[in-house]
Amino acid sequence: MSEAALPALRDWLALVHLPGLGSVRLAELSEAAPAWPDGWLARLPREAATALRLWLDHPARSPLTPCVEASLAWCEAGPPRHLLHPGHAAWPVLLAQIADPPPLLWAEGDLAALAPPALAIIGSRRPTREGLANAAAFARELAGRDWAVVSGMALGIDGAAQRAVLDAGGRTVAVLGCGVDVIYPPRHATLYHRLLAEGGLLLAEHPPGTRARAGFFPRRNRIVTGLSLGVLVVEAAEKSGSLVSARLATEQNREVFALPGSIHNPQARGCLQLIRQGAVLVRGVDDILEELSHWAAAHVPAPAASATTEETGDPLLRWLSDAPAPLDALVALTGLGVPECQRRLLALELAGRVAQSPGGWVRLPGVAQS
Repeated sequence: MSEAALPALRDWLALVHLPGLGSVRLAELSEAAPAWPDGWLARLPREAATALRLWLDHPARSPLTPCVEASLAWCEAGPPRHLLHPGHAAWPVLLAQIADPPPLLWAEGDLAALAPPALAIIGSRRPTREGLANAAAFARELAGRDWAVVSGMALGIDGAAQRAVLDAGGRTVAVLGCGVDVIYPPRHATLYHRLLAEGGLLLAEHPPGTRARAGFFPRRNRIVTGLSLGVLVVEAAEKSGSLVSARLATEQNREVFALPGSIHNPQARGCLQLIRQGAVLVRGVDDILEELSHWAAAHVPAPAASATTEETGDPLLRWLSDAPAPLDALVALTGLGVPECQRRLLALELAGRVAQSPGGWVRLPGVAQS
């Protein structure tokens, strides 16, 4: 797929609000990479195409405009806020491998949390004390091995794992079933604020202000698993959302890991069922890393905020100014491939040397060309 053919941020914001257009259809269109905007207009359903044409030709009359402008204003209100879309330097490449990736992700926090290889840790909202201890122990050790932990910030196993990562000074990503500015569940207010203050990242496919709804959480889970190289189920009952997430992970070609437990513990029966179905039985973190280490090296290059000037500055900074430069123009000017150009732009953004604005990338004031 050619990134040069993808819409810009403002266009993506309009696309996600088009009537009758879901994430699966948007993913199919993005994969086909039609020319913007005529190719998209030709392929969209009639109602969506009509709405998009109105927005393109007469934005003041379009009901899409307030939604687009509200999201842009939210993003511009603070440096920890980002709108991620295909073509953004920090867009998680693993999401391209799932059937219905989100077309847009609202993000708040540190984008560097997306750089390390990641494992999802999920499980029961009503775990045993042993389950909580196991989730925390695995999360701490993964953080110590420079892995990020992805979860849904739910009660129980999710929260225990993400707190333990922060206690260990590691990276964690929370995918929410609401807007990123909505604290849900309310009991996790302290964890929410810790994530933002201590290098974590909050992600949501819903605009800010969106309240949590029951139907959002199964959809949220596909992003949790899609961002990760594998999924560890710590405790789960025989019929639980964690088993649905494990099935999603299998469909996404992710490795599923499960902790064994007593046959007399109802919260272990889901894990035992997964193991019977082929999940990897896990005794410690090494069992996970043995399965995933080669996968991580092959699929997740990790941009670093401390990268050298040679790695991140030349030749990109030479072509950047206060006038926005689109990604495809930078690729053509520098001769870099799209993934490498995206990687370097993210490193420069994390280093505080460039920023993304409507229309492309800009060099921040006071930053030298090389």
